[in-house]
Amino acid sequence: MAKYLLKRIGYIIVSLFFIITITFFLMQAAPGGPFASERKLPPEIEAQMNEAYGLNDPIHVQYFDYLVRAITLDFGPSFKYVGQEVTDIIARSFPYSLILGAEAILLALSFGVLLGVIAALKHNKFGDYAAMVIAVLGISVPSFIMATILQYIFAIKLQALPVARFESFAHTILPAVALATTPLAFIARLMRSSMLEVLNADYIKTARSKGLSNRVVTYKHGLRNAILPVVSYLGPLVVSILTGSFIIEKIFGIPGLGNEFVVSVTNRDYTVIMGTTVFFSVLLLVSILIVDLIYGLVDPRIKVTEKGAEK
Repeated sequence: MAKYLLKRIGYIIVSLFFIITITFFLMQAAPGGPFASERKLPPEIEAQMNEAYGLNDPIHVQYFDYLVRAITLDFGPSFKYVGQEVTDIIARSFPYSLILGAEAILLALSFGVLLGVIAALKHNKFGDYAAMVIAVLGISVPSFIMATILQYIFAIKLQALPVARFESFAHTILPAVALATTPLAFIARLMRSSMLEVLNADYIKTARSKGLSNRVVTYKHGLRNAILPVVSYLGPLVVSILTGSFIIEKIFGIPGLGNEFVVSVTNRDYTVIMGTTVFFSVLLLVSILIVDLIYGLVDPRIKVTEKGAEK
């Protein structure tokens, strides 16, 4: 296990190196500059700012300086927010994204698994059709369209929930639902097909022939094996939630890290763009590693060997 973890951590470090390198040179290749705006600065002022931020140094010098700082989690100062470091912006905005993402993941997993199980147990009946209609709608409607629909119905028409901002738990309900809709629908379809396959397996028939109740057979013997594909989907689920939060946070006016990323792109705030990209990459790579470890815990047949293989 220790060798496996060290090997995976090595892969993460190599992946981060390539991500930092590619992001840096993409920012350098982007047209314009961090101080380009509708109101053009006097040339002497812009030259002073470029010198102060080290933008006049050769590209390779800037690259190695940034690489060294990134290793120590120092992403430099923001070009647009005077006196603010990128790490301060991440520390300030990430808790909002973390709360929203955790709620969305919880909603997607709980209701997705529930709908999938109901659809499998009520195969070719009303419960199956209803669950699959919900799943198809969830996959078909983009999250930003779902967000506006939820705002119109529950905030404007019914006035039951706040339309935007992030000041209480009530403010998180609509954005979390909008963010969870698509992965919830995918989990429901995945769980349904997996559950149907498991319920028709020989060991399930054997358990029923022993006189075990349907509840015991379904939840003790069937659910644990049927949920394995859902566990493997947790990595892409985190990716979906994090990338989806960029638009959702902007729509609902949530001062999260996704919103900061969108604003930084608009402002050409290159250090914030690169810092948030690296930070999101770390989260995704670590989450994939955690999912692999959880997969081995859920299914005892899967063991992580010292060579890093699964058997």
